[in-house]
Amino acid sequence: MTAPEFQLDRNPFGRLVLTTADGHAHNGVTPVRAFPVGAPKLGLSLISADGHEVLWVPNLDELPEATRQLLEEELATRDFAPQILQLRSVSTYSTPSTWDVKTDRGDTRLVLKGEEDIRRLGGGALLIASGEGVLFRIADMHALDRPSRRLLERFL
Repeated sequence: MTAPEFQLDRNPFGRLVLTTADGHAHNGVTPVRAFPVGAPKLGLSLISADGHEVLWVPNLDELPEATRQLLEEELATRDFAPQILQLRSVSTYSTPSTWDVKTDRGDTRLVLKGEEDIRRLGGGALLIASGEGVLFRIADMHALDRPSRRLLERFL
């Protein structure tokens, strides 16, 4: 289905309701990204309450503004990958190492168990898995301040 062939709203309980072109309403649909890290705007599936895909959205940016906004709000409540804005200090340059970082969600500490927990993504982006299982993102390692880049380079 394409964007004009469906409608997305919230019910009184705040759950998403997908109405298809034939008038069938699917209550409590859940958006799931196909490529949450590499291409977050491409490939989105709307899953019914019973776990079946009811709609595939190839590109989030091609949807009407109101529909896209509803989906992005719902995805924001499900996605938790804080973006590291600054590395303030590291406990040691060998692993395991405790990092004191500033993120877009506040200051925190994370434990890096090994260098293999840092994944390089395209465009200078990094994905860092902490010892606690939380994934942290660095959108562009080249955009970090110089002291942060120096600390990070010791682990790459």
